[in-house]
Amino acid sequence: MSETTNPRARHQDLVQQIEEHRARYYGDDAPTISDAAYDALEVELRELEAEHPELAEPDSPTQTVGSARAETGFASVQHRERMMSLDNAFSIDEVEAWLLRVAREVGEQEVVCEPKIDGLSISLTYVDGELTRGVTRGDGTTGEDVTANVRTIASIPARLAGDHVPALVEVRGEVFLPVAAFEQLNDRLRAEGKDPYANPRNTAAGSLRQKDSAVTAQRPLDVTTYALGALEWGPQGADARAETQAGVYALLEQWGLPVSAHVKTLSGVAAIDDYLGDLEQRRHDLIHEIDGAVLKVNSRAVQAQLGSTSRAPRWAVAYKFPPEEVHTVLEDIRVDVGRTGRVTPYGVMTPVTVAGSTVTFATLHNKHEVKRKGVLIGDTVVLRKAGDVIPEIVGPVVAARTGNETEWQMPEGCPSCGMALVEQRQGDKDMRCPNARACPAQIIDRIAFIGGRGALDIEVLGEKAAAALVAEGVLENEAGLFSLTEDDLTGVSLFTLDADSKKDGVERKAGDLSTNGARLLENLQAAKTQDLWRVLVSLSIRHVGPTASRALAGALGSIPAIRAASEAELAAVDGVGPTIADSIRRWFEVDWHCDIVDQWAAAGVRMEEERDESIPQTLAGLTVVATGSLEGFTRDSVKEAIHARGGKASSSVSKKTDFVVVGENAGSKATKAEELGLPVLDVEGFRNLLEHGPEGL
Repeated sequence: MSETTNPRARHQDLVQQIEEHRARYYGDDAPTISDAAYDALEVELRELEAEHPELAEPDSPTQTVGSARAETGFASVQHRERMMSLDNAFSIDEVEAWLLRVAREVGEQEVVCEPKIDGLSISLTYVDGELTRGVTRGDGTTGEDVTANVRTIASIPARLAGDHVPALVEVRGEVFLPVAAFEQLNDRLRAEGKDPYANPRNTAAGSLRQKDSAVTAQRPLDVTTYALGALEWGPQGADARAETQAGVYALLEQWGLPVSAHVKTLSGVAAIDDYLGDLEQRRHDLIHEIDGAVLKVNSRAVQAQLGSTSRAPRWAVAYKFPPEEVHTVLEDIRVDVGRTGRVTPYGVMTPVTVAGSTVTFATLHNKHEVKRKGVLIGDTVVLRKAGDVIPEIVGPVVAARTGNETEWQMPEGCPSCGMALVEQRQGDKDMRCPNARACPAQIIDRIAFIGGRGALDIEVLGEKAAAALVAEGVLENEAGLFSLTEDDLTGVSLFTLDADSKKDGVERKAGDLSTNGARLLENLQAAKTQDLWRVLVSLSIRHVGPTASRALAGALGSIPAIRAASEAELAAVDGVGPTIADSIRRWFEVDWHCDIVDQWAAAGVRMEEERDESIPQTLAGLTVVATGSLEGFTRDSVKEAIHARGGKASSSVSKKTDFVVVGENAGSKATKAEELGLPVLDVEGFRNLLEHGPEGL
């Protein structure tokens, strides 16, 4: 942070970035930055809060765990015992500092070391030995009930083995897709002409969150268990092995649960350093991807003595491997045109294996970044796959230059439609194609975006399908998407049979609609009933993402109302503001944009917020602010409960606030509410308010 940067402004910026990236990582399973880049944001935030303690609030990312998913279709379940995050160490010096802190408080301790699997955290509840529930970590307090999908994982026993099992136990583990299985899955997808998945972690997370457990069953998911949550022994009494972390692994293994074969109990920084170095060298020999190791104090009594912070145990630390770097040749720099017209350069490299996968492409962000990195076409470059997720070109190996390298120039025209590229506004780093209406690349990307999980979640509508619909003249743009018919799709080779066939006694001719074609029509029909906020996201209005869309849908209730609202009315919606309001007004001033909305409405796409009439509008016209941790609620579920009852969930306390709900570890908002003399409620008062309204208080 520069000396001229306002600490509070930088703090707000970091919090917003981290929360957005958490949502992408834990919610949509589609991170847009590397683990290392995310870690750097958290480190900067921690350092900033250490320098300015007044900025640290209980809901800061430094004090919270993960991210709660909203509107996934899975029931929310509260963990009996919180699933916490881990503090990170990025060097052996930081590991030694952690060991010294532990030793100062409780004396020198044995430490259990194990690989840090890059997967999806899961909690398995067994009652009297029977598996009763599988829940994702979520925000650490509440997760998603994915029991039906968990039961399809062969390595998770439906019943614990042995006679001495607890009356109740929460078993913590990591669901992953083995690297070999991931590669086989992608090979099959490529052979079928489908796009491969990005990485094993996201594929595993997406597989476990399938709405149809039969789909999950087709994915060879595996699990490794490593900890216990809530634990209640029956009449037989406790098993003494549960007194140590190493003993917990023995218990888990006895019960028939998979544990890592690479766990070691060690003493002293030298032995731990040797273990970490050996594990890093062998990381690609393991069946799963790892991004480091987890170190835990062995004695569980000492673990309890050391306790936890608001987000992480003080008796454990995650050691993160440094990002891997390799050298390869930058063969070319090309550009990609996105749905908003942004033209992004990317590097095409001689394929190279890094962090366990083959990398050919890496983004270069914009022309200024290409110049900043100083890379030339033909350069040997340093490629880093930071945190095992997103490949990054670090820079050139200047000493390896031969003199045959050439400087890259940003094209003046759009590579898709030829239109001259422009800056969105003066000084903008990004160049854009202004031909939004007719640029094929933008149209294809917008249509594919509509099919994405963050929009209308249309399974068959990917980039390949969108390109085929546009290239073969079936769609001019997204306006006609929901009016597609079987006759339309039989004009697209991707959705028709290329040879006669006979299945289940039914003869089908070449040119008939294929199974994927029929599924696309079914999925389009189902997508028409998706929530209004998803429809808004799908319109690709600049700056209008899920947060703003939910706010607009809740406040104005329909797309016609949003379309008719003034800029001031839009900006007044909590979570919108002047920039988004201006973008919405400008979008609806374009005739062909309005035509998209009109054609979707005519085709039966939802244009109004659907409210559950059975929910009484007890908070109609009221503004409620919630701060701190509320038992039984996530941050998102608090907002949803308020909105569902007609209220406005605000993030800031003012004289216009009607009620302030205060939970554990509440911060400055609670203090401000008292200063303003506002009604303050605890969680029970909040439940009463939801059920009965102000009269119930």
